[in-house]
Amino acid sequence: MACTQDLTLAAMAPALLILLGTVAVSQADALPDETLLLLPPVNFTIQAAGLAQVLLRWQPPPDGAGANLDLEYHVRMHTPQEDEYETRSTESRQATPLHRGVSASVRTILRRDSHSLLAASRWVSARLEAPPGTPGTAAVNLTCTTNTAVGNDTPSASYWVSLRCAWLVGEAAPQDTQYFLYYRFGSQTEECWKYSRDALQRNIACWFPKTAIRSKRPDPLAVYVNGSSKFMAIQPFDQLFALHAIDQVNPPQNVSTEVAGLEGTRVSIQWEKPVSAFPAHCFHYQVKINNTRRGSAQTEHSTTNGFTSVIDNSSRYCVEVRATVSAACRAASLWSAWSPPSCVGHDKPRPSPEQLLLVLPATVCLVLLICSFVCKICHLWTRVFPPVPTPSRSLGNLEAMSYEKTASQDAESEVIMYVEELGPEMLEHPVF
Repeated sequence: MACTQDLTLAAMAPALLILLGTVAVSQADALPDETLLLLPPVNFTIQAAGLAQVLLRWQPPPDGAGANLDLEYHVRMHTPQEDEYETRSTESRQATPLHRGVSASVRTILRRDSHSLLAASRWVSARLEAPPGTPGTAAVNLTCTTNTAVGNDTPSASYWVSLRCAWLVGEAAPQDTQYFLYYRFGSQTEECWKYSRDALQRNIACWFPKTAIRSKRPDPLAVYVNGSSKFMAIQPFDQLFALHAIDQVNPPQNVSTEVAGLEGTRVSIQWEKPVSAFPAHCFHYQVKINNTRRGSAQTEHSTTNGFTSVIDNSSRYCVEVRATVSAACRAASLWSAWSPPSCVGHDKPRPSPEQLLLVLPATVCLVLLICSFVCKICHLWTRVFPPVPTPSRSLGNLEAMSYEKTASQDAESEVIMYVEELGPEMLEHPVF
């Protein structure tokens, strides 16, 4: 029985080898040659598709050039800024400023895996020219800010975003130039109807009280300003804004302060999150505690809606809080304005100028009295100003003293002469 099985396996071995070889050959045929020459896409075009938006479109390579392969496309934007990406689609919509023109390139690629490129075609390029207009006439220094408010016109309060933009007149623009502003967010486009004007009645700022902008969406904000004049063509200008970079966050609401502790040595600070579509956990806070007596301030950070700090109960403190959306919910954004100050405590009364005028002389007299008393006890006056020696005899004896001095003058002269003749060693004799 064992011999029969061995013979059967021996007979099947050639067939198995042939089958494995066939599978290997078929898999090898399915893989493209590394020297495969891919053809580039055809009919590549760039078209304006909206405010600060273009549509890049192309067609696959001609039939027979990798028709059975899993092709991708590598797109490279050259102007107005460098950018590149890959896609499997034959069209791509990109947000980019158009006032300087747009140029891009695309090529066909075949990847071995997500990290290595197996083959690539040559690049094909296209360009969208800049819109016409006289240089120097476009609006310049365009700035925009957004702010969130809450609407009460619906049963459930909803948040909406206002938009303010301002710009300067181009240096070469005629005096009759008039500018007009539009914005686009996603697929929504609106024209401004509330302008601010300069002395020549030219539009230089715009305000949208309510827009289609949604703070939590990552879409860029596109703003477009064009103009008109009777004397020359005005260049348009467009710009993209990231919402996190221009969103003016509202300050925290209902800031309150309360003295805590048995002896009033702590202050408890509470507030509510700003008016915003973002939830409470998305905010980071900065707390500024001002000591009005000392004129100093300390700044603390918090991720919650409360803070407690040690204080001096003899001073008055005013607290301000501001907020920003944290990086956990979107890219780092601007700080809000400070909230209105909330104060607690009382400063000890300070002496008035009249009181100081009364206290100062009394203080000086007291200091002088103390110094005099100390000097008397320590005999400092005697040491600093020693007494002048006085004569030991009265004036009535002056004549007698004079007579005696005259009578004894000869004797003294002799004595002095005698002393001068003596040697130095004699001066030390016990007689003297």
